[in-house]
Amino acid sequence: MFRIRMMIGVLTVALVSGVGVTAAQTVDAATQEKLVELETRFKAADKNADGKLTLEEAKAGMPRVADAFSHIDAEKKGYVTLEQIKALMIKNAN
Repeated sequence: MFRIRMMIGVLTVALVSGVGVTAAQTVDAATQEKLVELETRFKAADKNADGKLTLEEAKAGMPRVADAFSHIDAEKKGYVTLEQIKALMIKNAN
């Protein structure tokens, strides 16, 4: 559990992206900036622009997401979405 929290903490520090109004209202300015960067990095890593990152896409473009992939993809769908990563990031920022 500690290792997962540590990876998520590193993920939170390293990643960033834009969020919708609801999420933006619940995060501080520093987290908001990280969320903006996260969105940019997610879009760059999502090579087929389907709004989902496979483990392979994550490994190539977002290695910290790849490290926590099985935790983020709790439903074992084989992909993670930007919203899943944002939710986890916001949860761990509070």
